[in-house]
Amino acid sequence: MGILGLYAVVVLIWGSTWIAIQFQLSVAPEAAVAYRFALATLILMAWCGLRRLPMRFSRRDHLFMAALGVCLFSFNYVLIYIASIHLTSGLLAVVFSTIVIMNMINGAIFFHRRPETRTVIGAVLGMAGISLVFARDLAAFDLATGGSIGLLLSLAGSYIASLGNMASARNHAHRIPVMQANAFGMLYGTVMLFGYIAVSGVPLTFDTSPSFLGALVYLALFGSVIGFGTYLTLLGKIGPDRASYSSVMFPVVALLLSTWFEDFIWTGNIILGVGLTMLGNVVILTKRMPKPASLVLSQVAPEPVCDDKAEKAGV
Repeated sequence: MGILGLYAVVVLIWGSTWIAIQFQLSVAPEAAVAYRFALATLILMAWCGLRRLPMRFSRRDHLFMAALGVCLFSFNYVLIYIASIHLTSGLLAVVFSTIVIMNMINGAIFFHRRPETRTVIGAVLGMAGISLVFARDLAAFDLATGGSIGLLLSLAGSYIASLGNMASARNHAHRIPVMQANAFGMLYGTVMLFGYIAVSGVPLTFDTSPSFLGALVYLALFGSVIGFGTYLTLLGKIGPDRASYSSVMFPVVALLLSTWFEDFIWTGNIILGVGLTMLGNVVILTKRMPKPASLVLSQVAPEPVCDDKAEKAGV
């Protein structure tokens, strides 16, 4: 699958998970996340076993896969699930889209990767568009209510997820396949989350209603196994800053679903905001045009450099 195909799958799947999460809140958020990734772990481990994929890695690799699990498959989602109790899904999506900026910052800190100018411009356009789309939510936000707690929790969850993106980028650089990294990451994240539940005394209840079970299966199979597999493959191909821009598109998909299922009304601000988001999407995914051959030839040094240091430097 090409980059645009991977990007489309990620946006469509994760754009729809915001609705499914609401059906999991009948149990404690910690338990809901634990059930989700426990099922996802079973599916991925079974897949790796059936495909006979290599599962032997170094201790250091397992350490980074554990970091991936803690940051991307467990505690970050606990914070986001709790935040969804206090925030509307639209405002929560706006806050989570700041992972684009967080990935740029963390990429510079951990990998000394300077974001491309068009990536920054595209992210700014996308953030501006999302802000317009959810202008009413932002205007109604009151720090004196529980919304402030939701804001802090969702920002913390987004930043932890960004750290998980950095762990995934490291694993990709060390040629750890996405499926195996996700399988072990989800296993470690799930085990640690169940351990936290046991120590903290969070009630481990289970809901057998069709809505809860349907949401659980959808979030585990599509939102976790397929969604994360596709996203982390995309991350390995185009980097964490550009891959995370898909989070700016999630609310757009959520709006379309809300229009169909909840009779959402489109306004001028929303139309303009979606337009800006799409424009940012085009800017950030457009490849840099190659320089004309004549310009390249004009930049060639008039005399070759033949000393040993230059040769070692690749000149």
